[in-house]
Amino acid sequence: MGASLQKLSPTALRVAPFIIIVLLTAAQGKFGAASAYWFYLAKTIAGLGMLLAVRPFITEMRWAFSWAAVGVGVAVFVAWVGISGDWATQNSLWVKLGLSSPPKNLPASWNPFQQFGEGSALAWLMILIRILGSTFIVPPLEEIFYRSFLYRTIANQNFLAVPLNQFLPIPFLVTALAFGLAHNEWIAGIFCGAAFQWLVIRKNRLGDAMTAHAITNFLLGIWVVWRGAWNFW
Repeated sequence: MGASLQKLSPTALRVAPFIIIVLLTAAQGKFGAASAYWFYLAKTIAGLGMLLAVRPFITEMRWAFSWAAVGVGVAVFVAWVGISGDWATQNSLWVKLGLSSPPKNLPASWNPFQQFGEGSALAWLMILIRILGSTFIVPPLEEIFYRSFLYRTIANQNFLAVPLNQFLPIPFLVTALAFGLAHNEWIAGIFCGAAFQWLVIRKNRLGDAMTAHAITNFLLGIWVVWRGAWNFW
């Protein structure tokens, strides 16, 4: 396995895991309501396997701690749950702009208690998997793709030649927009993408952004379960 991965290009190593996760995400809920949860489990296991496989070949994918990462992680969480209104989500944005019609039947929220029974062991297992997956699997996968690969590729096809601490206005803006529009909470997502990229530039490493991302997602997971704010999932 290691020998075959070593033959992959630096681009493939950073992009292929992200694309696989996107495809598995797109499959969630497409095979019945319960498939949203089982595909998330599959996505988490696949993500863990891919991270372990590519980690030796992606030198910048190393966790790092700093108080700046903690501050950014908490600030992004506050923005994520605090920014609201008709324009704050893509579900309402496109309707407001006249580019989409109001859905007749809103999709059910990702709520394992509703699917598997209030307080059931299976529901709590799915919640645990979601929190662990969003805390430890999603951050490195997304940071490698957005902050390491996409940001630097927009500047130079030979992205490895671009230092992580180089501020580039157009890549900074495009990457933040791309990250924001990949999430329903697009305004908070753009702020999030910009904040994480700032961390990478300031620290000249990816690990602080991974840590900040993990803190944001962990706090959001606790908030979702505590407040029943399943719309964030």
